[in-house]
Amino acid sequence: MKTVYLAGPEVFLPDAIAVGAAKKDICARHGLTGLFPLDNVLDLAGLSPPEAGRAIFRANIALMRAADMVIANLTPFRGPGCDPGTAFEVGFMHALGKPVFAYANTALGHADRVAAFCGGTLERRADGRLIDREGLEVEDFGLIDNLMLDGAALDSGGFVSGPVDPTRRFTDLSLFMRCVEMAADAGQPR
Repeated sequence: MKTVYLAGPEVFLPDAIAVGAAKKDICARHGLTGLFPLDNVLDLAGLSPPEAGRAIFRANIALMRAADMVIANLTPFRGPGCDPGTAFEVGFMHALGKPVFAYANTALGHADRVAAFCGGTLERRADGRLIDREGLEVEDFGLIDNLMLDGAALDSGGFVSGPVDPTRRFTDLSLFMRCVEMAADAGQPR
């Protein structure tokens, strides 16, 4: 049975364990074994916060190395982009040559979210470049997130995005289910 590392900001939710279990159940129904970061059982007693952080990092690296692929939740988190830890996990898995499947519970593209984050104060220059209030160029490729994240998924697995109820942006699993279906199909012999 293929294993899939379940990357995303769900680990920060108050009901993270329940959300992880729901995701793992969906994977199992499609013949995949889900590996959720909080599956790691770590004894962090007596460790300083930086030491505990490094222990969690190492445990998650081990889970990713053990996985056949990743499904990453790239829903915007604490700003216009995805969770930075999830971004790292996407890059790590892609660098290992493992398929990356991703979803984002948003219909707004990267540039539109940056514009909203900047209070709508982006400027379109005569040369077509989109510039923020600090004079910095904003990626405007019609993608959901940074081109490196979208590219990793589009080139090796798949990417789905779409609108969901904003109050359920981290718990709505409908696009996650589509990713699981794509991952399960990719794992079947042709």
